Amino acid sequence: MRGPILVFGAGGQIGREVLALANARGIKAAGCNRTQVDITSAAAVAAAIAEAKPRAVVNAAAYTAVDKAETEKESAYLANAWGAGLVARAAAEHGVPVIQISSDYVFNGTKIGPYVETDPIAPLGVYGRTKAEGEEQVRENNPRSCILRTAWVYGRFGANFLKTVLRLASEREELRVVADQYGCPTSALDVAEAVLAVDRAWNCGVEAAGTYHFAGAGITSWHGFASAIVDSRARVTGHRVKVAAITTAEYPTLARRPANSALDSNLFETVFGYRAQAWQARVPETVEMILNQGEVETSKGLFSRAELARAAINNRCEPITNL
Repeated sequence: MRGPILVFGAGGQIGREVLALANARGIKAAGCNRTQVDITSAAAVAAAIAEAKPRAVVNAAAYTAVDKAETEKESAYLANAWGAGLVARAAAEHGVPVIQISSDYVFNGTKIGPYVETDPIAPLGVYGRTKAEGEEQVRENNPRSCILRTAWVYGRFGANFLKTVLRLASEREELRVVADQYGCPTSALDVAEAVLAVDRAWNCGVEAAGTYHFAGAGITSWHGFASAIVDSRARVTGHRVKVAAITTAEYPTLARRPANSALDSNLFETVFGYRAQAWQARVPETVEMILNQGEVETSKGLFSRAELARAAINNRCEPITNL
């Protein structure tokens, strides 16, 4: 009997969505969150893979606190680079392919137009550097590795920009959001679809090794993204707050963000036959789902203490990259 897909980082928004989608499709899948398996421990990772006997491994575990990474370099490196290498190596020792979730932050954002897989990487900060190092660790340790670079991920699980905007819109009459950074908002559900598409390819004998970009269709700014979220919320609640545009210079952060995070996903579609939905369509779906579940509209609703701590913003919406 074929083994399950084993997901590390099963407590995060992508990991949870992969498990939920696999379960809905009747696909065998198992997950380990960070309290169950420390991916920086070779013994723990090896034991988890040996026990699960998976047909494929997905590493969605990551250190995603972009600003804190500037002062917590070792923690970021251990999770994003060292841990990624351990997962890839343990999978290879069992003859199992690995899907590594990576980030648009491996680029410096100076390119005009969407980034393709062959563009040179040049991360701006610690987070991006550790994700780039993680990619290299995975390539070196598992020849059957598929690296998926994604960006601006949002969804119903975990803390993310969309849910932060919804929360703040329930507390304030005006939000101030950066308007000179551009990218492709990507639904965690679409990332989960991409993971299952790679798994199908392997099951059909297609060697899917390589680096691929996978992001939501369409490009916008953080301000445009926030405006769409607020508009979608207003259609449910009947109340729209103001979204004011500010510049990156007006919202200084410890870590530099790429001005252009747009990713070209054509190669992924060509190889695996799936393209993410347009972000303009996915955002209303996600907002309606969350609001109908009553998860954000009160300060004592959806967010756990951990999620609130990660999503906390003093007076403005910070562009959050959270896998």
